[in-house]
Amino acid sequence: MSELLYYDLKDVAGVAPSLATQVCRELGRRIVGGLVREGALIDDENKLCERFGVSKSVVREAVKLLVAKGLLEVRRGSGTRVRRRASWSLLDDDVLAWHLSVEPRPGFLNQLLEVRQVFEPSAAAWAAKSATRDQIDEIRAAQRKMENAEEIQDYVVADALFHRAVLRAANNEVLMAMEGVIFSALLSSIRLTNADPRDNKRSIPLHQKVLAAIEAQDADAAEAAMKEHLEGTRERLAQFTADESEGK
Repeated sequence: MSELLYYDLKDVAGVAPSLATQVCRELGRRIVGGLVREGALIDDENKLCERFGVSKSVVREAVKLLVAKGLLEVRRGSGTRVRRRASWSLLDDDVLAWHLSVEPRPGFLNQLLEVRQVFEPSAAAWAAKSATRDQIDEIRAAQRKMENAEEIQDYVVADALFHRAVLRAANNEVLMAMEGVIFSALLSSIRLTNADPRDNKRSIPLHQKVLAAIEAQDADAAEAAMKEHLEGTRERLAQFTADESEGK
């Protein structure tokens, strides 16, 4: 659900992927998930054609897409290998989305949250200064959906829509370029930190504070409220990763 929601938030969910894109995504998920490890050779063309039921031209195009994203390298005579993670285009929309389809990596989640803590408080402050009436209505509508959500999935969708609405209400083109990073960070952390419905109820007042500050055009209060909200997220994420470590 999270990967599909990521594409939906990016407004690309309705685009039918080509065969090459489908193969690219399947291979990409396997690489990001560690099923094909860094430095390992992927299957040759014939095996990939047989596995996915596609032509060699489709496989070659899929490989080209992954090469462009930094996940693969092609060497004549030695095959196609997975590149080191440090070489991956981690800000690429697909790479960010594929992380949502695999087991979360605590280190990567913490890094994504750090990015949120840098950008989202400023976005809230800018939204308080420049949001239009329609943009505030969008934030408010997402808030109501959060309050009325009975299922965890409905809450996750509403939470994502809330943060998207705040981000877009900042009306900053450069910040919008970071949208994918924030979506991936949000969806990755939500599915862990909000697994308990009681956490949803506890976080709603924090979202209400952000909304109220934006409605009041109080930039300082909006920034402070978003910082408080994200700090709560950080604490829940830290608790989760600590519990995971103890369980190993």
